[in-house]
Amino acid sequence: MLRFVLRLLLLPWLLLLLSSVFSLASAKPAPFAMRISCGARQNVHTKPTNTLWFKDFAYTGGIPFNATRPSFISPPLQSLRYFPLSEGPENCYIINRVPRGHYSVRIFFGLLAQQNYDSEPLFDISVEGTQVTSLKSGWSSHDDETFAEAQVFLKDSSVSICFHSTGHGDPAILSLEILQVDDKAYQLSQQSGQGIILRTVTRLSCGTGKPKFDVDYGGDHWGGDRFWNYIKTFGQSTDTPRSTEASIKQASNPPNFYPAALYKNAIVGTASQPKLEYIMDVDPNRNYSIWLHFAEIDSTVTGVGQRVFDILINGNTEFPDVDVIKMSGDRYAALVLNTTVPVSGRTLTITLDPKEGDHAIINAIEIFEVIMAESKTVPEEVKALQTLKKTLGLPVRLGWNGDPCVPQQHPWSGADCQFDRTSSKWVIDGLGLDNQGLKGFLPDGISKLHHLQSLNLSGNNIHGTIPSSLGTITSLEVLDLSLNSFNGSIPESLGQLTSLQRLNLNGNSLSGRVPAALGGRLLHRASFNFTDNHGLCGIPGLPTCGPHLTAAAKIGIAFGALLLFLLLVICSICCWKRRQNILRTQQLAAREAPYAKARTHLSQNIQMSRQHNHHAQSRTAAETGPILLS
Repeated sequence: MLRFVLRLLLLPWLLLLLSSVFSLASAKPAPFAMRISCGARQNVHTKPTNTLWFKDFAYTGGIPFNATRPSFISPPLQSLRYFPLSEGPENCYIINRVPRGHYSVRIFFGLLAQQNYDSEPLFDISVEGTQVTSLKSGWSSHDDETFAEAQVFLKDSSVSICFHSTGHGDPAILSLEILQVDDKAYQLSQQSGQGIILRTVTRLSCGTGKPKFDVDYGGDHWGGDRFWNYIKTFGQSTDTPRSTEASIKQASNPPNFYPAALYKNAIVGTASQPKLEYIMDVDPNRNYSIWLHFAEIDSTVTGVGQRVFDILINGNTEFPDVDVIKMSGDRYAALVLNTTVPVSGRTLTITLDPKEGDHAIINAIEIFEVIMAESKTVPEEVKALQTLKKTLGLPVRLGWNGDPCVPQQHPWSGADCQFDRTSSKWVIDGLGLDNQGLKGFLPDGISKLHHLQSLNLSGNNIHGTIPSSLGTITSLEVLDLSLNSFNGSIPESLGQLTSLQRLNLNGNSLSGRVPAALGGRLLHRASFNFTDNHGLCGIPGLPTCGPHLTAAAKIGIAFGALLLFLLLVICSICCWKRRQNILRTQQLAAREAPYAKARTHLSQNIQMSRQHNHHAQSRTAAETGPILLS
């Protein structure tokens, strides 16, 4: 009995624990978020939401400066970064380690905080090589034009956000935001997605209220912290606002995670003017995606069929017989309708025309421009150009930041591009960098530009040898390296360029024999110029060459000469050491000569003394005679 009671007591706690575990397992992780305070030297937290903005370090060039916020909706940041034209027409933020996925990218613009500075810069903005917007005159006076925003898929681990000068002031950037959203957010159809960029044209919260971000509504972080401007009326005396404090159902659901509070305000028609009509200016010949938000919050409408209306876009019925309660399933329940329409003119008109009931209703509007994402340049060729930029000392004024071919409105100066249908990417088919003050050397990696047809580097001060790897660019038709400081011989590999029609190598310090394959090409209407190279020979118009040596023979001769030189050095060292030994021996002998002579005289005296004593003893013995013992 006691066990049974204990089980009954523990059962609710076990159920609570299991539900907590399951909720944690099913909870969606927090989205990736990167916010940068441009020009800031340290991280910044802003009120009232305590939002973290990272410092601006090692992302780009440009100049940090004190900022003026053009609008109250701009982040309350104190610095910006601007890009003078002297640093090139294109400047980019390259942000790495961004997980692959779907993102809302938002750029707030700024104004320089300095006296007598009241002009607003006009420039273009691109994201991942696709131009998303162009600033128009007067942008700083309109809250919803002080930033640009786009929904974009990032396919690798980085994002590039570029600013393109148009000759009307220096781009000045207050902040950048890269906020992850659901992969299916704002999906136009089952087929669309990664090849589509949606540029935010406007977001409107209809009825009473004030401009707000999702965070102000208490919205889900996966919504991307959208900004909603408010509109109280579509026209004088043609509509009226409505609001409610009731809870809204079915709002903050995936994939778009709209804040429920967005649906607590609305605009409705009036008895005198039951239609609702919203008109806005747009750029012509574009496709626009329109998202319309509804919730039946009018207390006078309580059931299905009491309010029915058609929705027309520029006079064409896109949604007939809209009954919000019927389509959403209930009162105070969110309903979102989406359509994409082409617009050839300069106005977009949304009309809600009642069919049942006295008037129409609408809670919010979103309008996006649909942009096809640009195909980027082959990565290998981009890397080759970046290497060329460093080794040739490319002037800063040329820029060469971001992608060389896209956006198509702003290709790199000096680079010609062509779309390769095989790879569905852009390739470099021409480089024209003549008379640009280049001073470095030509790297072997230039051969990575496989599609190059024309290369003109004339009139610079490039030194070193001509890389033999140029001979592998089989598509090359024009090669102009004239009036530089190239030295060494002309690579034999250039003779393999069968498409080459013009070759200018004049005005350098080249030497050796012109490759026979190039000399033979002169008979096929090719235009080659080798003049003003005092060491070249071997074709008509140049000096006659001596015996021709192959590269292997030259290496053999050089190796033999080196060995001979080493032998001579070794022999010289040996002779020098032998002579040193002889001199040392003679010096020692000279020092020891007096002592040797003295020893010789002493030896002779001793010997003579011994001989004299011996003769004396002999005479004494003879005179004395034998001695007899008795």
